[in-house]
Amino acid sequence: MTQAITEGDKATLDQWRKEASEQTLETLPAWLKHLSEDYNHDYGTICHAIASAAYAAARAMDNTPQGGITGFQAGAIMWEFVRLWNGIEGPCRLLQYENMLYPQYEDRYGKTISKSTFEWLQKTAKTKLAEVAEARLAGRHEPNPDMLAHWQSIVDGKVPFGYKIVE
Repeated sequence: MTQAITEGDKATLDQWRKEASEQTLETLPAWLKHLSEDYNHDYGTICHAIASAAYAAARAMDNTPQGGITGFQAGAIMWEFVRLWNGIEGPCRLLQYENMLYPQYEDRYGKTISKSTFEWLQKTAKTKLAEVAEARLAGRHEPNPDMLAHWQSIVDGKVPFGYKIVE
């Protein structure tokens, strides 16, 4: 019999997170089965369950003899997961607004991008414009003219949205 759960069931969600951090390769399959079969998930709780499952799998791998990752490695894993899960291809950034409490992090919150990120934007905009040209020849749908002009301005060297390039 499944247990009903809602996003307001903080005790259960906290328990999942605690249990997730304790998983090993041996305990993980049964715990995942418990998480997926013993609860009647709704639109939101399935998200918490999947996030807990992903965290449990990472902890189980880290709890092996080859585990013991560093904070730097944890960051690399997080970005790899974000890219895989969300299909992100290009540069991206995560802002932790809590760091706004500390003056030494001021440079993280300006409208700035790196030179390599702008070069990626230019290359991607150029590719997209070429794809539009091919689509025109094939008689396919054409994107909004404002978007085309925006892409062209990036190709021409204009950094979008008032951003500045920094090293």
